Amino acid sequence: MQIGEVVGWVTKIETLTTRVRTRRNEIITVPNSLVAAKDIINFSKAGDQGLALTSKVGIGYDTPWRQVEEMLKIAPRRTRGIRTAPEPFVLELSLNTFDVTYELSAYMETGKLSYLVLAELNRNILDTFNEFGVQIMTPAYMSDPQTEKVVPHDQWHRTPAPPSDVPSPDTGSQAAD
Repeated sequence: MQIGEVVGWVTKIETLTTRVRTRRNEIITVPNSLVAAKDIINFSKAGDQGLALTSKVGIGYDTPWRQVEEMLKIAPRRTRGIRTAPEPFVLELSLNTFDVTYELSAYMETGKLSYLVLAELNRNILDTFNEFGVQIMTPAYMSDPQTEKVVPHDQWHRTPAPPSDVPSPDTGSQAAD
């Protein structure tokens, strides 16, 4: 549930306050006057399709939008806790001065913790863009770099990162669940 900026699970509703436990296990007491005055998002009532997680990236105009859309659709297929139906989709949200803002929406399986699934989805987006040598330009772009600003596959698991059982991107295989 989200009440204003507070996101978590409602643990207790009292006459004057509502208590919410955050993902950090903090208990936040929200005055009911604020609850009544703010929009409330109930994530547990997402319906049959499930909760849609979204992630935004800014990509330069030198990368074709069709390629960006397909790269963004690879990430949810590699992410545990993302449903295959309804299918993830990509929107071009804005044409900015130096980049295009894309938004990926993918539906989460019920019973999963959204912040953990979103973190894994974002990691898979980063890996996919690095695999294809495409620079993510947000949050700020100053000028074209002299060298690509991507992490080559052979450096993904530099110390102290653990080794991976994920096949090399040049084999065309996808990560196993």
